[in-house]
Amino acid sequence: MLRLLSLLQTRRAWSGGELADRLGVTLRTIRRDIDRLRELGYPVQSTTGRTGGYRLAAGADLPPLLLDDEEAVAIATALRTATSGVSGIAESAVRALAKLEQVLPARLRHQVAAIHTATATVPWDAGPGADPSALATLAAACRDREIVTFTYASRSGGTAPRRAEPHSLVVAGSRWYLIAYDTDQTDWRTFRVDRLTEPAPTGRRVSPRELPAADPIDFLAARIAAAPARYTLSVTVPADAATVIERTQVLPARVHGNGAHASTVELAADDPRRIALQLFDLAPGPGSAFRGSPELAPHLSEFAQLLREVARALTTTDRPDEPHAPATKDR
Repeated sequence: MLRLLSLLQTRRAWSGGELADRLGVTLRTIRRDIDRLRELGYPVQSTTGRTGGYRLAAGADLPPLLLDDEEAVAIATALRTATSGVSGIAESAVRALAKLEQVLPARLRHQVAAIHTATATVPWDAGPGADPSALATLAAACRDREIVTFTYASRSGGTAPRRAEPHSLVVAGSRWYLIAYDTDQTDWRTFRVDRLTEPAPTGRRVSPRELPAADPIDFLAARIAAAPARYTLSVTVPADAATVIERTQVLPARVHGNGAHASTVELAADDPRRIALQLFDLAPGPGSAFRGSPELAPHLSEFAQLLREVARALTTTDRPDEPHAPATKDR
């Protein structure tokens, strides 16, 4: 019965035959154990027809979850670091962790404590995070292939209602993105979840569409690479594409190989400081060529002037005399 409960928690719906095959029992045993789970408070729903089966629905009370050792350690570890990219989740994560650690066996508490002791988290200021309730709504819509509506704020600050068929959620750094088919624009789009408000399921389910990319990560990378930016700089350097990607960590779609020993990288950003930092990482040397936005030039000149002033200060600062080595006595 516990194995049955574990299966019901891993998928939205199961047919009776699938459950019987997985557990190696009869349909009669499945029906009996389903009844026992219901008596214990688990809201197991039944559906009829050719696609009928069983599903674990949401109930008025949250029933106990069944976790194996690895799942319990993974959840506890994730809760300790659940502060990146999602707004207002830190306090809830602490409460959930306290409840989980109360029921963990001693051997698992030692594992979780060891991971926590050996791990340090850098508190990066990543800007606005995604709303956890919005993430939950969108994740359910992706799972159920259900059309959603929401209000979206564009880069220019304007807002507009949107209607889309969600495909998947992708985390890039500290940003959450929704990949969906926009039914009004009749095209695939990416939406930053922190710019998205009031997501609501419509109750209308659709057949899944084929994503025009190998996977959601490739699709997001291609869209980000093609997104317009205020400043652009094209740099051709005497290095192969793999070396350029390793140095700059730019998206592969923005690096183009020019033979075995040269490549061109397209740098783009709304903040000129980002391009300057990528230039330092790229470290273009003799034989490099540059082409880009003229508006970028004064910003790069300011950075260059700042570096010259720092270098001048370092070279003119009086340095203390080097300490003499202590004298030693002859023995």
